[in-house]
Amino acid sequence: MGSTSAHNGEGLGRRDLIKRSAAVGLISVPTMGFLSACASSGDGGNEKVEKGTKSEKNPLGVNESAGLEFVLFDGGFGQQYAKDAIKVYETNYPKAKVKFTPTQKITTTLQPRFNGGTPPDLIDNSGAEQMDMGVLVGQKQLADLTPLLDAPSIDDPSKKVRDTLRPGIVEMGQFDGDPVWIMYYAYTVYGVWYSQKLLDSLDAKYPETWDEMLAVCEKAKKKGIAGWTYAGKYPYYVPFSLYPMIGKVGGREVLDAIDNLEPKAWEHPAVKACFEAYYELVKKGYILKGTPGLDHIQSQTAWTEGKALFIPNGSWVENEAAKTMPADFNLAVSAPTGIDSSDKMPFGTIWASGGEPFIVPAKAKNLEGGLEQLRIMLSEDSSKNFTKSVKSLTAFNGGTDGIDLTPGLKSGVAALEKAGQNVVNPRLQDWYVALQKEKIGVAGLGEMMAGRATPAETIKKIQKFADEAAKDSSIKHYKH
Repeated sequence: MGSTSAHNGEGLGRRDLIKRSAAVGLISVPTMGFLSACASSGDGGNEKVEKGTKSEKNPLGVNESAGLEFVLFDGGFGQQYAKDAIKVYETNYPKAKVKFTPTQKITTTLQPRFNGGTPPDLIDNSGAEQMDMGVLVGQKQLADLTPLLDAPSIDDPSKKVRDTLRPGIVEMGQFDGDPVWIMYYAYTVYGVWYSQKLLDSLDAKYPETWDEMLAVCEKAKKKGIAGWTYAGKYPYYVPFSLYPMIGKVGGREVLDAIDNLEPKAWEHPAVKACFEAYYELVKKGYILKGTPGLDHIQSQTAWTEGKALFIPNGSWVENEAAKTMPADFNLAVSAPTGIDSSDKMPFGTIWASGGEPFIVPAKAKNLEGGLEQLRIMLSEDSSKNFTKSVKSLTAFNGGTDGIDLTPGLKSGVAALEKAGQNVVNPRLQDWYVALQKEKIGVAGLGEMMAGRATPAETIKKIQKFADEAAKDSSIKHYKH
């Protein structure tokens, strides 16, 4: 899934802002995948619609009769929240018609249009075919969202939109400098998800050390329950618990070095310890049989059916797995288990960040309309609607009054409160999509978790991938 800090500037760095954003929200992220986009400038292009007249009710100067095109990733959050926000747009601008296209094939659908200079006006760039954000930013394919952020908010025109967002959200949309290229609409907690009911039936509590984890898995195994499953076909889900574990064991600077593509970053003792811990799950037979062949839905279904105790995932899982989740499942999430008391960061260290990245293409025909649709989505009403319907928080700092929090949402909030300042936000998944998914995920961790490569072999392979990416002049590089 899902995110962006950038440089450690003067004073309070973005990393600190994102850490502090932890305590205020959770939820969501894209279901990620293999493909990355190769955006190019293209010779053709959209003819821009004429701008409208700016007014109190229309601060962005939307052309009130121009059509709007909105492409949404049709994933764990479904389509209804977007359809509801579109109705508001069409009510506010009755002469405008919105063309709405939900799809799971973001790159297949949109890469040719970016190449041809005819992209839609608003895109939810998520899922297995998420386009590479680093490429899009590096090739100047995205519009700066600063006009949206500086516009009056829907609920309180005396406040700018940026002042209504959760701490860290704006910074996460930045890559280099001040422009904001991405609006992460949802807020995600990543970690180890489980049924509190099933854990209680084993007379066990969530394990804080790896010895305790192995003991719980052994207890489960004796009752015919696997300790773990994961999205075997998409093994880049494994980092949702593995990366924050590395940060817990070795300190956040280890994750920063990995993000920065530093030489030997993957050879750090904390990485070795965590890889060996996960490999132990494989060797002791604690992974659900057949997991390497399962996709995210199949692995989640096996887990909701009680065939496995733990699954690494993001907070979108509560909605995505709702159809197969028993009413008394009592969904819970925990920060990852550590190695032992020598870990650099305390138990509770968790990964939380913005997810579900929305972008407005630079060559959008109705750029102002795309920004306005986002402004509507960032209102309290739209935010509440999203939270109620998909069991996730949004970038809007609030929107939970009068809503009964579901078990997963409650547990996520509690996990963030426990974490306090100990929140990490690895950036590989949005800085270097192909490296994270295809190489580290599939070719690296996928092989190790299937038992086909040792931790030492996997670390060597991943470091080689990272070194190649660091030397690749065709890739725009980012640093903390």
